[in-house]
Amino acid sequence: MKCLPLFSRLFHRSRIQQIAQDFQNRWNLPNCIGAMDGKHIEIRSPGGSVYYNYLKYHSIILLALVDARYRFLYIDAGRNGRAGDAGVFNNSTLKTALENNTLNIPAPKALPGTEIEVPHFIVGDDAFPLKPYLMKPYPFRTVADLDDENAEAERRKQRIFDYRLSRARRISENVFGILAARFGVFQTCIRLIPHHATCVTLAAVALHNFLITERDRMFAPANFQDREYPRTHEVIPGDWRQNRQQLDDLQRQPINRSGEDARTIRSKIKEYVNGAGQVPWQERLVFGGTRQ
Repeated sequence: MKCLPLFSRLFHRSRIQQIAQDFQNRWNLPNCIGAMDGKHIEIRSPGGSVYYNYLKYHSIILLALVDARYRFLYIDAGRNGRAGDAGVFNNSTLKTALENNTLNIPAPKALPGTEIEVPHFIVGDDAFPLKPYLMKPYPFRTVADLDDENAEAERRKQRIFDYRLSRARRISENVFGILAARFGVFQTCIRLIPHHATCVTLAAVALHNFLITERDRMFAPANFQDREYPRTHEVIPGDWRQNRQQLDDLQRQPINRSGEDARTIRSKIKEYVNGAGQVPWQERLVFGGTRQ
């Protein structure tokens, strides 16, 4: 079945610049232009095993890129449930556009307070491939060739990077959580064939964006999404988490080794968040210690 991509609005350069500014202002992550994730949506069995996923039910997949204001920027909906995060992304029109640089993404920009230029990028979890335009957490085993002292220092930097990335990635988790909590159709099996279930999903996403943009307080009140205590920056779980019927994650798949360019960009951002771009609370939240 052919997927049905949806761009919530055209990717004008000024729009992308505003998204990057939002991620910097809200989550202290400059040059970030979106957070990506994917989920399973349970459907009636269409027969056969094509849509039968690793969780032992039939599903279509919803892959999404979201902005810092809890809105969908792009979705790829309707692919069969046997695929994983990386497989869906690799076959998406989003990856094609990113690879071919057809999204009007601004030129690389210096990280605030430095002369270090890095491209604008999206963030994803460790199931996605590391690319110059897609940053993901560090794998656990990345310091084996260093001596014990240097390895420990490097691992601490990597954990800080992972924490800073996770603050931005949490947006996508919240968007999916809000969608599932507010649209009851996602809280049980959608008893439709894949094409019709995909159309229902597209309609729900469009309505979600409308209500979020209009700041409908009944749809998403201030306490519905995750927040942080202003002083400590510890996470306050959003009310959407009280919904027991959450959408399931996609199956993690092995990722091929990333290119040197992507690893260099990630390293530059890692050094930035441990240096000029550090925030006062990061050491305490990652490693523990006295409250600030």
